[in-house]
Amino acid sequence: MENNGIVIVGGGLAAARTAEQLRRAPYAGPVTIVSDEVHLPYDRPPLSKEVLRKEVDDTALKPREWYDENNITLRLGSAATRLDTHEQTVTLADGTVVAYDELVIATGLVPRRIPTLPDLEGIRVLRSLDESLALREHASAARHAVIVGAGFIGCEVAASLRSVGVDVVLVEPQPQPLAAVLGEQIGELVARLHRDEGVDVRLGVGVTEVRGEGHVDTVVLTDGTELPADLVVIGIGSRPATDWLDGSGIDVDNGVLCDEAGRTSAPNVWALGDVASWRDPLGHQARVEHWSNVADQARVVVPAMLGLEAPDVVVVPYFWSDQYDVKIQCLGEPQATDIVHMVEDDGRKFLAYYERDGKLVGVVGGGLPGKVMKVRGKIAAGVPISEMLA
Repeated sequence: MENNGIVIVGGGLAAARTAEQLRRAPYAGPVTIVSDEVHLPYDRPPLSKEVLRKEVDDTALKPREWYDENNITLRLGSAATRLDTHEQTVTLADGTVVAYDELVIATGLVPRRIPTLPDLEGIRVLRSLDESLALREHASAARHAVIVGAGFIGCEVAASLRSVGVDVVLVEPQPQPLAAVLGEQIGELVARLHRDEGVDVRLGVGVTEVRGEGHVDTVVLTDGTELPADLVVIGIGSRPATDWLDGSGIDVDNGVLCDEAGRTSAPNVWALGDVASWRDPLGHQARVEHWSNVADQARVVVPAMLGLEAPDVVVVPYFWSDQYDVKIQCLGEPQATDIVHMVEDDGRKFLAYYERDGKLVGVVGGGLPGKVMKVRGKIAAGVPISEMLA
């Protein structure tokens, strides 16, 4: 019987960590990584920061020698376009058909776009390395940038573009940046940080029109304001990259639906990372777009796939965002509807605890990494908020 081994579809952190865990397991069979990009699997957080600031050009997670030494086949530059779960094959854009014994879906996200915008030079999104390099090239000649969306990507791009001397207007329909994720109190502090760095933060408004002759030159806001712009960055979020699964029978609902170990609705098919919605301990489906979540999931998926005992992983979600000289960190699962207790605020650095049902559920800090990280155990234990504020 032919051994087709394990095929991983995706070219980011989830693909690289899965391959790494397979060889550590140790799994000695064939491992193939399929990616639509020509680059080695790479890290995405630097794309909105160091890459835009011209500090790095490559964010590969492993050198090519590592894949060669670990006998991992790379099929780069051709996207997966179709999955046949009965024949256990993946069809690529170039017509190649790749057979698998086990398949791991790690295709991540694709950025949302505004379909009504005209096709003009200077309108960019940011998800891939190539997009980041193209944005950097545009920024090198730009004077006025408008960033649509003040989520984490929008805020990071605003900070990076300011650092290279571009005038930036940050446009956000919500009352504050990051309001939907961290609430308005923290959002107000993030807005303050950007304004202190010279960003024109416009809140409670959206974009109605983008104009230009071949190249963007004007952005019109919903309040009628016309902004000069030779660069527009759309940062309004992303969606799971699942279009290629249409017709496969894989259950998809805001991501690939999985059990608590990453199993999908089809035999021998698994999913992890940003594209995957895992069942949590309470039985709810949750799709988590955090960098640190990927390694935790890979440590669960690989043993389950190989029929080994999975480690008992206690996860306290963590993510961070570098904006100017301030690292904004979040531990736990804060929600915009939580009660926020501001513990420190010196005008730039800050620390806040999030309370739900009388318990500590999260901490968010800006520029105070030690004070954030020491709360991890308290969040895991679900201590009363009164203990934290005593």
